[in-house]
Order: sequence, then structure tokens, then C-alpha cells
Amino acid sequence: MNFLDSLGDGWTIYLWLVVGALIIAASIYGIRWAARNEQFDEDIKYLVFSESDKDKMSPEEYAKSREVLAAQEASRERVLKAQAEERNRAA
Repeated sequence: MNFLDSLGDGWTIYLWLVVGALIIAASIYGIRWAARNEQFDEDIKYLVFSESDKDKMSPEEYAKSREVLAAQEASRERVLKAQAEERNRAA
């Protein structure tokens, strides 16, 4: 505790600046990761619907949900294929 007392006034602002910079860096990293991993999809709400929900939806909404589901499945296949290729290269 004597070390902290010997620092004098005003040293805590530097601690807050470092912590703030780390928080900003972590936020930027998280947003960048999310953007690269297709996490900002506005149409994700349509993925909760299934074939049994057809009668509860308008024809446009149902068509949109099927379109979004097909795109999501294609994306999943693409990602799984890339992961398999990466594993094969590593092995």
C-alpha cells in the first residue's frame, strides 16, 4: 500500500485511461469478429419459423422465411466445408 501512497495525486486517471482503451479495443475486436462471422443478420428472426407455421403467416412472410432458411443452410454448408478443408490441410 505504501507504493500507491507514494505515487501522488492524479495517477488514477492514467489507470482509467488504460482500462478505457482496453474496453474500446475489446469492443472493436468483438464487433469485427461478429461482422466476419455473419452475426449482423437482420433476417434471423425468420429462422424460428417452420413448415407448421405456414397458416399463421402471410404468404410474403412465409416465402421470406423459406428464403432466409435456404440462405442460412447454404452459409452453414459453406462454413462446414471450409472448416473441413482447414482440418485436412492441418492433418
